[in-house]
Amino acid sequence: MVKHPFYSDYSGGDRISGEFPALKCVSSLTRLGAFPMIDVFPASERKTRLSAGGLPEKDVLALLADLDGLKPNGARDAAQLAKDAQRIGLACTQGRALLNKLPVKSKRTPAERAAGNAIVHLLAGATWNFMRQHRDTVYRKLTGDLSRSLRVEDLAWAGADLLPGMLPSRRELREEAARMQADKDGLEIQQGMFFSQILSDRVLGTHLCNAMLRPTPEALERLTEFQRSGKLDLGHVKLEARGEAGYLYFHYPRYLNAEDDDTVGPQEVACDLILLHPGLRMGVLRGDPVDHPKYKGRRIFSAGINLTRIYQGKQSYLFYLTRDLGLVNKFYRGLQLNEFYFDEPESTHEKPWVAVVETFAIGGGCQLLLVMDYVIAESGSYFNLPARKEGIIPGCANLRLPRFFGERIARQGILFDKTFYVDSPEARLLINEVVPRDRIDAAVEQCVANAIGSGMVSAGGNRKAIRVQSEPLQVFREYMATNAYEQAFCHLSDQLIHNLERHWNAKERKL
Repeated sequence: MVKHPFYSDYSGGDRISGEFPALKCVSSLTRLGAFPMIDVFPASERKTRLSAGGLPEKDVLALLADLDGLKPNGARDAAQLAKDAQRIGLACTQGRALLNKLPVKSKRTPAERAAGNAIVHLLAGATWNFMRQHRDTVYRKLTGDLSRSLRVEDLAWAGADLLPGMLPSRRELREEAARMQADKDGLEIQQGMFFSQILSDRVLGTHLCNAMLRPTPEALERLTEFQRSGKLDLGHVKLEARGEAGYLYFHYPRYLNAEDDDTVGPQEVACDLILLHPGLRMGVLRGDPVDHPKYKGRRIFSAGINLTRIYQGKQSYLFYLTRDLGLVNKFYRGLQLNEFYFDEPESTHEKPWVAVVETFAIGGGCQLLLVMDYVIAESGSYFNLPARKEGIIPGCANLRLPRFFGERIARQGILFDKTFYVDSPEARLLINEVVPRDRIDAAVEQCVANAIGSGMVSAGGNRKAIRVQSEPLQVFREYMATNAYEQAFCHLSDQLIHNLERHWNAKERKL
């Protein structure tokens, strides 16, 4: 049995196909694990479980009747989509109205909390089943039969317009963001079900992956400026062209160069600009100095995701998808500049990347090292993936870390909090050079000079050839389908809040 983020016991099946094994009914709702619940419990038992939370019987019966009316009927055309979309929109609206009749999540009694969790899972199950039946029609309608490339965030808002009630709108999420994370009932879980089903489909998911590899509009707009000035200040990112190398500096000193909704956009724009600049042949990632008393004046590569923002309810679920499908995958695969075909090799425009680890690379910072071509580290620094302590999935580390360390050590790093000190023999499986702090600048300059001096004509081709055997696009797509589903529940779980209070002293931290 695998522990589920909402319930104590979770029995999963084939998440991608949506097939789940039959489960035995259990006496306590906190032990419900099957997903989607809509296919597991008879209406009479569901009614008892919801009513136990003090919810009006009339409203409970109305919700269950609407959910029962959503059984798949086999039709997948536009006419059936319109009918089913209206039904599920009404059901989700009624379910959220019931949730609003309960106290805020952190103030609920055990019975109220169980009823609330049940509603959340009933709505998630209905969304999962709806998208499993209609994902092709929905996605093609949103993208003009695959003629338009919509990014994750654009797809989320267009989907909310097409499927009101089922998918949250920007306004609804802004209102929910006023709550602490512990008081959210999980509107964003609906987004997780939506994107997981799209990514589960080979054609639709590949189209979305390639859409996320397109250059951002801001990068296209600012390319001429960057070419002319050689420098750009993007707020949380500083960008500089020196010779034939582009330098991307993480600049978020208050949070030790952490990542959040405010940083991921500028970072992706900066990545795009280095890849688009015709005079640059490689990129370098490095953290700017910080002013924290403990590290004042020192460079820090990255402190990972901004846990304070998560705890305060200000960090979006979409961050996880846009970061890994966009920014991180562009470091790894480059930009999609041409028309792509499902049955042909990748044709991205890419360049080699070097990362410079100083002080530490925690969480998301460590994830970035897994897609770099060369890593230089300051002696005494370290990297780790404290995802278990945080309660989330560490991006694509589960996919990539085993390639460097083997599965046994990777499991130790992800599940058992192993820290890798760069001076250790194990760390050298990921780190290319370890040098003293006073020699870092010289080591970076020497690395860039050696790489550019060798010509680099075949760099892009060799990167693609390595990926063919290590991580083809379809493997990445399938991984992200699982990630989209699981991360939605992790992001809104009670365990996440418990972990942040226990390991991060989150109650005492301020934005």
